[in-house]
Amino acid sequence: MFFHIVHQLTYTYDRPVFLEPMTLRLTPRQDPTQRLLHHRLTLLPEPAGLSHVVEPDGTDAAVGWFERTHPDLTIQMEAIVQTLRDNPFDWIVTDPGAQSLPASYSESEARSLSPCLGGNGEHGEVHAWARERAQQVEGDTAAFLIDLADHIHRAFLHIGRPDGDPLSPSETLKDQRGACRDTAMLFVEACRGLGLASRFVSGYSMHHPPEVSEHELHAWAEVYLPGAGWRGYDPSLGLAVADGHVALAATPDHRLAAPVSGRFRGTGAVSEMRYDLTVRAAETLGELAVELPSPATRPLGS
Repeated sequence: MFFHIVHQLTYTYDRPVFLEPMTLRLTPRQDPTQRLLHHRLTLLPEPAGLSHVVEPDGTDAAVGWFERTHPDLTIQMEAIVQTLRDNPFDWIVTDPGAQSLPASYSESEARSLSPCLGGNGEHGEVHAWARERAQQVEGDTAAFLIDLADHIHRAFLHIGRPDGDPLSPSETLKDQRGACRDTAMLFVEACRGLGLASRFVSGYSMHHPPEVSEHELHAWAEVYLPGAGWRGYDPSLGLAVADGHVALAATPDHRLAAPVSGRFRGTGAVSEMRYDLTVRAAETLGELAVELPSPATRPLGS
C-alpha cells in the first residue's frame, strides 16, 4: 500500500511570543513494515537551527529553535510511504513463556523491554478485567490480543476528542468510552497487567475510526512477541495492524509520541492550534498521482 500524507499544524498567538526549542515527531519511521519514499518538513518562520535526533525509543525526530518573537508558527509535513505488511498474522512465538498468559520473557529480553512492562498498580481493575478476558480464550496470547482489540471496538463508545492527554485506563474502562488514544492506552495497560510488553503508537490510518468523519492523527498499540517482534493492534478499529497504518512514533510513554513538544514565552499570551490532514492511500504509487522527487528529500535542514 502507498500513502501520500500532508499534515499541517498552525499555531497562532494573540501577541508575538518567543518560541522555545521544540521537538517534532513527524517523520514516518522506517523498518521492515514501512518505507519512507519522500519526506519534507517545512517550518514558517524558518528556524534558526534544526537538529535531527534519534530519541530514546528510536523515534526519528527533529529539534528546532528560533530567534526573535513571532505571531504564529506553521509546521507542514509531506510524506510518501509504502507499507509492506499485508498479513498481520505472519508470525510464530518462539518463546513458550509468551505463548500463554500471564506471559514471561527471557532475562535479556525482559531487561530490554522493561519500560514497556510492569502494569501500573493504580489500575488493578484494568488488570482484573484483562485476566477475565484472557480466561475466555483459555490464556492463549494470540487469541487474547485480537479478542481484546475486537471487544474494545465493539463494546466501547468511540468518541472524537482532538485535544488533551489520554484518559486514565481505569477511567476509560469504567466509562466504556474514549478516543483512539484512550482505548490505545487501555489496551497497553491491559497487556502489561498480563506480563506482555506493550507501547503506545502515533501515526496515520487509511481507515476512519468510527468517531470521526475525516482524518486525524491516530493512535494504537504495539505488543512485543518473541519471534514476531513488535505487532500492532488497533482497539478503536478492532483489528490487527497490517498495511493500512503508517507509524510515526512508538514509545512506552505516550507523551514521547506527541507530534510536537515545546513551549512559548509571552506574558499573558494565548495560543490557538489548527490542523489540516490529508491521507490518501492506493495500491500503486501511480494511483496517488504524485511525483516522487529524486533523490528522496530529507527534512528541512538536512
